[in-house]
Amino acid sequence: MKIFIKNMVCGRCISAVQAIFNETGVPLKSVILGEAETVSEIPENQLEILEQQLERIGFERIKDSARQQVEKIKNLIIAEISGLDVAEDFLLSEFLASAFHKDYSTLSKAFSQNENITLEQFFILQKIEKVKELLLYNEFTLTEIAGKLGYKSVQHLSSQFRNITGFTPTEFKKLKVHNRKPLDQV
Repeated sequence: MKIFIKNMVCGRCISAVQAIFNETGVPLKSVILGEAETVSEIPENQLEILEQQLERIGFERIKDSARQQVEKIKNLIIAEISGLDVAEDFLLSEFLASAFHKDYSTLSKAFSQNENITLEQFFILQKIEKVKELLLYNEFTLTEIAGKLGYKSVQHLSSQFRNITGFTPTEFKKLKVHNRKPLDQV
């Protein structure tokens, strides 16, 4: 039985979900971002307990197929950006159409209807959150960050960063409060 779970955005989320399944005595076949597969069907009463435990720590079971697809899209985008290997010629439309074997316009429409934001806006917001993280770690130069996230130039990154945050990357680094958002709230 596959259970789709909202707000899983990292490896720690996978560990937390695995722990909840173990606590509730539900044997797992596998867990990936946004999805857990059980060894067998789960009785309704145990499923309710599982849902309550997931909600207790900020996760939510997704029952609607359109919402499941949107969550898969979000997780794919987050994983792509987290890998820090976004090609300069990366096209979100081709990436998602290939991953889902569906027309991009169909995916985009479903995403916008469920999230009240376009796919492109979500992608940009995720990239900006990653830029914030990398700026604070101070491991890479702005030029390196731009390259790792697929920006054609530092100027393009800086312009987009300023449009979203109201600050240049340099100004952001100097702030005492950095206003980063958890990825599941972007």
